[in-house]
Amino acid sequence: MDAIYRTQRHIYDLTRKYYLLGRDRLIAGLRPPPKGAVLEVGCGTGRNLVSAARAWPQARLHGFDISRAMLETATVAVRRAGLAHRVRLAQGDATGFDPRAMFGRKDFDRIFFSYTLSMIPGWREAISASIDVLAPGGAIHIVDFGQQERLPRWWRAMLFAWLGRFSVRPRADLRSILAMLAEDHGLTLDFKPLYRGYAWSAVLRRPKAR
Repeated sequence: MDAIYRTQRHIYDLTRKYYLLGRDRLIAGLRPPPKGAVLEVGCGTGRNLVSAARAWPQARLHGFDISRAMLETATVAVRRAGLAHRVRLAQGDATGFDPRAMFGRKDFDRIFFSYTLSMIPGWREAISASIDVLAPGGAIHIVDFGQQERLPRWWRAMLFAWLGRFSVRPRADLRSILAMLAEDHGLTLDFKPLYRGYAWSAVLRRPKAR
């Protein structure tokens, strides 16, 4: 990942602004509880964490990424936004991470994946790892590329070919895997196609403790 993003990180947010649709919608829907802990898995440049911190000023923000180069950019972005006291960053692997070692806590009220599952080879394991650290009453929010199901075939072929150049692979079985995990872990699933299937949005929710 460092090899991919060592140079791309400097133009990442500018170039992704127009086609990573649904990110701000996800952030607006987080609605963490007062002083709730929010975690972004694969935080990249820190763009989403800064936006989430501004949208939810009472929340405590955390993010990690496997790429040290991206974390360097995220650290600068957080400091420039004056949010270093509220946003904590760490390096880690989404498929298996220890929140106590990284952030000194065992769970999170909100966890989100923004266009990261299509880049993580072990994406199923990444979701499972996040379920393991989801607090009672918490939710995992996901937005990523859909299957372009209501868009022209030529568009889908062109987009997927272009994404493949960057090792991005939209997950055709995302909905079925999420449904299986929801059933296995006693969660509820809300799944919605966005923008005629350009993107898919999903929320896994854990019931509150009795």
